[in-house]
Amino acid sequence: MAPGGISAFEARRRENVANNAKLLQESQAIGAKMAKAAKPPPKPATTRKRKSSPVQRTRVMPTRSSARLSAGPGADVEFESLKTAGELVEEQKPSKRARVTEDLKLDKVTLEGSRWTNGDALASFTQGAQPGFRTFTEEDIKETSDEKLKEVRKGMAELELYDGWLPNDIKITPERIYSLTFHPIRDKPIVFAGDKKGVMGVFDASQDKPQYDEDDEDPDIPYPQVSAFEMHSRTISSIIVPEFDSNSVLSASYDSTIRCLDLQTRVSSVVWQPEDEDTDLGITCVDVPADSKDVLIFSTMLGSMGRFDRRSKAKAEIWNLCDNKIGGFSLNPLLPHLVATASLDRTLKIWDLRMIKGKGEMRRPALVGEHISRLSVSHASWSKSGHVATSSYDDTVKIYDFEKAVKWKPGQDIGDDEMEPATQIRHNNQTGRWVTILKPQWQLNPSDGVNKFAIANMNRFVDVYDSNGEQLAQLSGEGITAVPAVAQLHPTQNWVAGGTGSGKLCLWM
Repeated sequence: MAPGGISAFEARRRENVANNAKLLQESQAIGAKMAKAAKPPPKPATTRKRKSSPVQRTRVMPTRSSARLSAGPGADVEFESLKTAGELVEEQKPSKRARVTEDLKLDKVTLEGSRWTNGDALASFTQGAQPGFRTFTEEDIKETSDEKLKEVRKGMAELELYDGWLPNDIKITPERIYSLTFHPIRDKPIVFAGDKKGVMGVFDASQDKPQYDEDDEDPDIPYPQVSAFEMHSRTISSIIVPEFDSNSVLSASYDSTIRCLDLQTRVSSVVWQPEDEDTDLGITCVDVPADSKDVLIFSTMLGSMGRFDRRSKAKAEIWNLCDNKIGGFSLNPLLPHLVATASLDRTLKIWDLRMIKGKGEMRRPALVGEHISRLSVSHASWSKSGHVATSSYDDTVKIYDFEKAVKWKPGQDIGDDEMEPATQIRHNNQTGRWVTILKPQWQLNPSDGVNKFAIANMNRFVDVYDSNGEQLAQLSGEGITAVPAVAQLHPTQNWVAGGTGSGKLCLWM
């Protein structure tokens, strides 16, 4: 223990707070000097007005505008920082990085035992966020009358934040995390994360924890071992490890490619990409049907969905399903011919791949059900129990009960009553510009038999709910300074991971 009875981690946290305050004071002093130097000299006193020829004014700084709207739909927007105030800054749309098509031998670009040196992005929260304010407490567990639910809540409440390093020390990617998943291995928690620039980070939580003398006032605690690979040229939007092939890690990106990383050979290969190099689809999600390991299903920013069979030399089938971006989709784990899509057009749609109808651009799977929300729907996640969970910008998490789907005939139309959500949970989903969109993710094969999903909370927690909409936990811990927006449960174990806007990892075990 450090002097004063505080832990070494608390001592480091206080030191970071002091350093940040010092940097803030220095930046304010520099800003004041710059403002003073830029102040124009006083005009000379004169009583006579002189006419001068009109001078065309030149705008020194660009007007404030929405980067998302100016770049157009589907663009991954990044702007270089402005230079000095006196320099002219030309407003222009940034050029996109060309996608990488060749195989990558990842040993050459692995970064191990290193600390990312880029500055942390400051999280910007909307008015609805109240960092640290809990909406689910121990009192809720004590007052639970359902004994089975109470037991599950107690078990989830026992999860603790990983004690090897503080979350701010586990920088798994250099930029904002957009996708995250666990490796299905049960012996140790291994987490994969994809960021805004196309880097995939890997963290093994079973590595040796730092050892130090508790009497040391300033212990030298090494940073954790993190491996990082530059897999794509743009945002990695989805990462999955197929249940039937734990040696392969599939990643999809806004650069319109799907790659497969072989963990044994450490070679990353392109599995699919558009034949035309100029085609920009922007892949938003990828999944593999449980009954066919060689088939890939993916969604795009253009509102389309594709199906590709790796055994065939035929082109991928591309179906135009929605007028707007499909933010996320999932396949029914037990009935993989059923697909649930979530779109910016405010809809949750259920499609049946057993029946493909139409010709040309109108060719698509049969639409069997649709539900419209007040605002855009961010993601649709399907559980093994037959429930679909969605997150929407109308500040709700909706749970739909499709347990009777096993009886649906090919192309059978689902009634409006069945498409109504069984449960609606009030949930702040207003992420703003600096926080990744909140998406519910079900646990694939829960070892305790309780079907549950995780979704981040804008108050810097991770919420866990069951299929009935009952909250099981609200995970927190010391040292979490940003929203763990990308939340994921381990496929079988009750381990939860959350990724932040500055590439940091929060892990509960």
